[in-house]
Amino acid sequence: MIRLENVVSDRGSRYAVTGGAVQGRAGVDAFLREVKREKKFAKATHNSWAVILSGEGPVKNDDGESGAGAVILKMLDREGLTDCVVVVTRWYGGVHLGGDRFAHVVTCVRAFLEAWRKGSG
Repeated sequence: MIRLENVVSDRGSRYAVTGGAVQGRAGVDAFLREVKREKKFAKATHNSWAVILSGEGPVKNDDGESGAGAVILKMLDREGLTDCVVVVTRWYGGVHLGGDRFAHVVTCVRAFLEAWRKGSG
């Protein structure tokens, strides 16, 4: 599991990214439970995630951050990364970010992918 905290801060909102290898939907569910074992992640406003499972195809969940799962999924697809779930966590800071929130999701996923390449290269 790779976790990068405080990747982005904007107008009170904070973002983190967590990701790692999984096997099947049961593996995804277990990974999400592990992420949320830490209280601050369980209480986060959004834990948006996506994965491309080699046996089942793409799966995503916005967790209330409309469109975030699709952004993560598109980046995983471009990277050709399968069986690796990526979770972008947001703690809402009280100010709506509009479209900037998508740029922050992209920044988080890029940071994860860079760390992933270093760790598996």
